[in-house]
Amino acid sequence: MSAQNKADYSFLGRTGLKVSNVCLGTNMFGISEVEPLAVFNSNPKRQNEVEAHKLLDRYIELGGNFLDTADVYGAGISQKIIGNWLKTKRRSDIIISSKVWFPMDWNTKNNIGLSRRHIINTCDETLERLQTNYIDLFQAHIWDNATPIEDTLRTFDDLVRCGKIRYYGFSNICGWQLQKIVDLSRHLNLHPCISLQQQYSLLSRESEVEAFMVCENERICVLPWSPLKGGLLTGKFKRNNIPDATGSRVGHMIARKASGESVSSDWEKFCDDEQYWNLIALMEKFAKAKGKTVAQVAIRWLLQKDIVASVIIGCSSIQQLEDNMGASSGWKLSEEEMQELDKASRTPYSYPYNMLLGTFSTSRMNRFNSSQK
Repeated sequence: MSAQNKADYSFLGRTGLKVSNVCLGTNMFGISEVEPLAVFNSNPKRQNEVEAHKLLDRYIELGGNFLDTADVYGAGISQKIIGNWLKTKRRSDIIISSKVWFPMDWNTKNNIGLSRRHIINTCDETLERLQTNYIDLFQAHIWDNATPIEDTLRTFDDLVRCGKIRYYGFSNICGWQLQKIVDLSRHLNLHPCISLQQQYSLLSRESEVEAFMVCENERICVLPWSPLKGGLLTGKFKRNNIPDATGSRVGHMIARKASGESVSSDWEKFCDDEQYWNLIALMEKFAKAKGKTVAQVAIRWLLQKDIVASVIIGCSSIQQLEDNMGASSGWKLSEEEMQELDKASRTPYSYPYNMLLGTFSTSRMNRFNSSQK
């Protein structure tokens, strides 16, 4: 990525706030012996503070301004690393997103979920670790069945009103839950949910049904996480070759399972899937034609989706960061290439979506209906 070709910017939903269209995820920051989400965060290439600061500096040089973190990343160490780095920067230049739900210690009873107590405690502790007095975007990490959603929304609203957070969003939820959030916040005259952080990639398109329909109708932006599906969309894995245990998270998880641990890997799902290998071949074809990498094609496909505001990437090296940021600006996939990738990665709709999204529905699209695109 050249110095003249820095990251493009887009609006963070309806906020009027501009963010780089590639967001730096910081789940890889921090090496901790006590990891609240060890199964999910396991990676042999986690960065210490010095390495993480180099990544952050290079990300800013490339035009990035949007960081994604959570209290459970590295058991709080990720946020402390960001806080120490943030002291050397102008705070107003950086947009920071964090999340709340998971406990920092599974032995605790009440420091979990989306109760008023836990949200406020997590917010205060996050502000202390980040060494700042506000969080730009505070998101619920997942839905909480134990807490009335009204309580959660009122708490987020209170935090916005007192200035501790600027906006709030949700993550990892389904369509009916998001619609309930929208309707209740409107009914109670609360600040609205502005974002949905969701797993989304050429290998994970389930949210296009229901959840993203709500986003389109209610003007909520999407922040995709795992855009490369744990490395499966980088093109570095080959058919019939087991990924190296030290070279990727996928390989690391395979090795852990082989040693008897109760973990799973996406490799098991896709290694013998003909559609997956056909998709990779198509991505390699487009990448070669454009002088790009397979990973850049995967990220670019997401960036050209109307509902996507910024794609969250995770990097283990400067080289990987620069490659991923190379998807941000200066080139595009054609409409025909987008359609080919859509077709190659699509899974058949089940009932009733095959009817709702089929010929009957598409023939009745009306641009004067404000609830449709």
